[in-house]
Amino acid sequence: MSAERKDDHVRLAVEQQHGHSGHNQFDDVSFVHHALAGVDRSDVSLATSFAGVEWQVPLYINAMTGGSEMTGAINRDLAIAARETGVPIATGSVSPYFKNPDTAETFSVMRRENPDGFIMANINATTSVDNARRAIDLVRADALQIHLNTIQETVMPEGDRSFSSWGRRIEEIAAAVGVPVVVKEVGFGLSRETVALLEKSGVAVADVGGSGGTNFARIENGRRELADYAFLDGWGQSTPACLLDAGGAGIPLLASGGVRDPLDVVRSLALGAVAAGASGPFLRTVVDDGVEALVAQLSTWLDQIAALMTALGARTPAEMASKDVLVHGALRSFCDDRGVATGRLATRSGSPDTIHRTIGSIR
Repeated sequence: MSAERKDDHVRLAVEQQHGHSGHNQFDDVSFVHHALAGVDRSDVSLATSFAGVEWQVPLYINAMTGGSEMTGAINRDLAIAARETGVPIATGSVSPYFKNPDTAETFSVMRRENPDGFIMANINATTSVDNARRAIDLVRADALQIHLNTIQETVMPEGDRSFSSWGRRIEEIAAAVGVPVVVKEVGFGLSRETVALLEKSGVAVADVGGSGGTNFARIENGRRELADYAFLDGWGQSTPACLLDAGGAGIPLLASGGVRDPLDVVRSLALGAVAAGASGPFLRTVVDDGVEALVAQLSTWLDQIAALMTALGARTPAEMASKDVLVHGALRSFCDDRGVATGRLATRSGSPDTIHRTIGSIR
């Protein structure tokens, strides 16, 4: 059943990508164009550093799959593409491995194909400390992702229904493992209150995992006989909303959920993220066109991220947090309701004392 469910997830996620409208709240963020702000491309570095972690690029392939023969082949190709481009990568949830050790190869293939790359192992918030360590050992992980997915579990026919212990378990794992712990949502977003709780729990990094990309409520509803949870289709906060809401958090923020292209990556950096990740666009490419096409896609994204930073005058990803942005539409309404002052984002590059301040210091 677990292998069949993993294959269903891939099939339904790719179908979503094929039918995606393309619009989300990243479109409510635009840059103020300063025609003389540009720098020399040779002066631009894509390297980013946070919570003791160093990445050569501010882009990562986020958690997707594993646990079946088909998904193991996908993980192999994802790992090859990560190796060829230097992009960090996360495994899918390794829960199938805990239930059936015979699925180990569908995950460990990622380390074999990408021996020197940055790999994050992915577990759920019910995982024991011992199993968290097993997940790290399985792929010799450089970091551990713990995913939060209450809405997905709620819609999933065989999903969990007990969530009260998740916070305590995250705190136990963060204290016990020897690698940085990243907590991520799976597409419904992290509020600033949740990020504050994660910081207190000893979590190193929060991946806001907002709405706008792959919708796991819709995926799980598609697996239900009556498809009777369609009313949850729009649940949660978008990734830009989460970044603005949690600005000034005491831990670094990663941006995933609805990241469609290099412009969304650069928008994420401008809203306070230290890096941005995507799953759906890369899954669609590797499934439809193969690993060589994914290598080309990732290489193009990295080149275009650097090109946008050059035009905007950002020599590093961190400098993107001082660039002038405008917030429009429903995203601005969300910020107004949550007390986030967006107006000053449009002029923050003009004052020398604000040139290096992050999004949080405007709150």
